[in-house]
Amino acid sequence: MSLRERLRDFARTPMEAEADEVREQSYTEGGDDLTALAPRYPACVCGTVRTVTLPPRRSVPALVAELWDGKGSVNLVWVGRRAIGGIQPGTFLRARGRVALFKGQPTIFNPAYEIIPKQ
Repeated sequence: MSLRERLRDFARTPMEAEADEVREQSYTEGGDDLTALAPRYPACVCGTVRTVTLPPRRSVPALVAELWDGKGSVNLVWVGRRAIGGIQPGTFLRARGRVALFKGQPTIFNPAYEIIPKQ
């Protein structure tokens, strides 16, 4: 490791270090770059769940999880669900589905998913 790499690693913030780790694991698990997702095309996305939200009760039940790969994010929406065991902030997921652009944000509705142990 060169001196330049050591200094760069020393100057990184904890958030930058975490982003690098998530990016690396996402790449090794076969995830697509979340900053390059194209609407109406299938995608395999990997990353860490940042947030889990529920729309108000008066609407259709849905669980929304924001997945972050260290560079970009995508929303995963499970319609008709209020909770899914294991889907919580900090969980590393691989999800597959067709990308839609919903309210300006890349979104995958009812994705197939698997929970992957964090490296």
